[in-house]
Amino acid sequence: MNIVSRFAPSPTGYLHEGHAFSAWKARARADWLWLRLEDIDATRCRPEFYDAIREDLAWLGIEWQGEVRVQSAHLGQYRAVLAGLEARGLLYKCYCTRAEIAAAMSAPHGGEPVYPGTCRRMSQAERAEREARGAPFALRLDMGRALGEAGPGLRFFEEGMGWVAARPERFGDVVLARKEVMASYHLCVVHDDALQGVTHVVRGEDLFEATHVHVLLQRLVGLETPVYAHHPLLTDAQGRRLAKRDKALTLRAMRAAGVRPEQIIRRFEEAP
Repeated sequence: MNIVSRFAPSPTGYLHEGHAFSAWKARARADWLWLRLEDIDATRCRPEFYDAIREDLAWLGIEWQGEVRVQSAHLGQYRAVLAGLEARGLLYKCYCTRAEIAAAMSAPHGGEPVYPGTCRRMSQAERAEREARGAPFALRLDMGRALGEAGPGLRFFEEGMGWVAARPERFGDVVLARKEVMASYHLCVVHDDALQGVTHVVRGEDLFEATHVHVLLQRLVGLETPVYAHHPLLTDAQGRRLAKRDKALTLRAMRAAGVRPEQIIRRFEEAP
């Protein structure tokens, strides 16, 4: 079986070593590698980063096959998936503001805070009043109904770990769309991985938990679940994960400073 994988960065900044490490890992694992630009959040993406991603990968010698998929060019596909879920009664409109959500969040069993379903329990009269005045809303997955429809046996295969039972209920009624982001990362990545025939998802271990939600969405819309391989993240000299928000040194800055591609690849080869 040919192994198909993808590298799917968001064009919200220049690539750093951590991004390139994921691309290199996926390239080394796959017979076919897609490049996908996940730019659904138009408020954070910038035109200059689209070409920069391609240039940085080419500089490192990381090649991909096929046409680059740009998510913002396919919004209609994601809307169609959302419409299907909504027609089955699996989505509801959440009118809570960010402040209201923060105040209402609860953390059962000592876990991460989850949205308590405030708007799921809203009366028809309240809902009609909000709709009549055009109040902004997000679309949330009704986790209880979704789990009931999905049925038992949700699981995924993690390389190096084996079969993992999926527990999406720990995340509550996740958001699948909002006003400024027409479809969530969860929904888009599940849709695109299936559309592009991805057999193996290679990505950082920071996305491991999201897989529990992805497996549920795959079951709900009748998609195959790929094999997953979540790799350790690269860190800086202080042991902190490389991240845009921490202003990790970009590949462009490294190139300008005279760093050679083979030096970066050597570090990748020595990483866990």
